[in-house]
Amino acid sequence: MVKAQVIQFRRGRQTYKPKHFILDVGSKSREEAEKFVGKNVSWESPAGKIIKGKISACHGNKGLVRAIFEKGLPGQAITTEVEVG
Repeated sequence: MVKAQVIQFRRGRQTYKPKHFILDVGSKSREEAEKFVGKNVSWESPAGKIIKGKISACHGNKGLVRAIFEKGLPGQAITTEVEVG
């Protein structure tokens, strides 16, 4: 299991996608981040509820990835950790 940090919703200038999130998995380049594409992700709420998702693609050239969750994560999830595995 690898820990990743939730950075932000995937968003545009005037819209955001509530199920799409940008994660930092600790990679320094796009090539390192491509290894995580297709892996499952899970976030646990403070109440113990688990929301699952999947890493869909890389995001930019600095090692970030995009993840799509089954349900949207709450705003509290930003800056918290998720498990990749």
